Amino acid sequence: MEEQICCPKFNPAPWDGKVLEWKDKKFIKDRVFTFMHIPINFGSAMTRLMKKLDDSGVKSSDLIVLSDHTSMWNMNVCLSVDEEIKGAEHVFLSGKYLSKVYDGDFKDTGKWMVDFEKYAKTEGRSIEKMYMWYTTCPKCAKKYGHNYVVIVAEIK
Repeated sequence: MEEQICCPKFNPAPWDGKVLEWKDKKFIKDRVFTFMHIPINFGSAMTRLMKKLDDSGVKSSDLIVLSDHTSMWNMNVCLSVDEEIKGAEHVFLSGKYLSKVYDGDFKDTGKWMVDFEKYAKTEGRSIEKMYMWYTTCPKCAKKYGHNYVVIVAEIK
């Protein structure tokens, strides 16, 4: 019996050490309760977002899912979409974004953030806002043998 694939295999090459330029990049948004920055209902938020996407018939050609940690108790999760979806809360991102890929246990997130800040400085960039992209669910990360996380930061 073949394992079900819920997350596509992630290719880090196009995202590692890249500067992205977005103009009104479309996302739909949901909220996640966190406890001391640890997501509690991330899976149910993703299920709601994917249902909105599936029900609308709209595509997400790149399946970017950005997490915006707004406090120790809240996180917004934003799923890229190719066009607006009626009845969904939207976020539009424009500007330059620096991205870097990390691979490992989520407990290293703090280290990755420090490393990313140093990396941005060596690239002559200042960070305006930082997002986390958890590229696969824990089951798919285990199946693929990699837990890739991309830090995507709006830069000046």
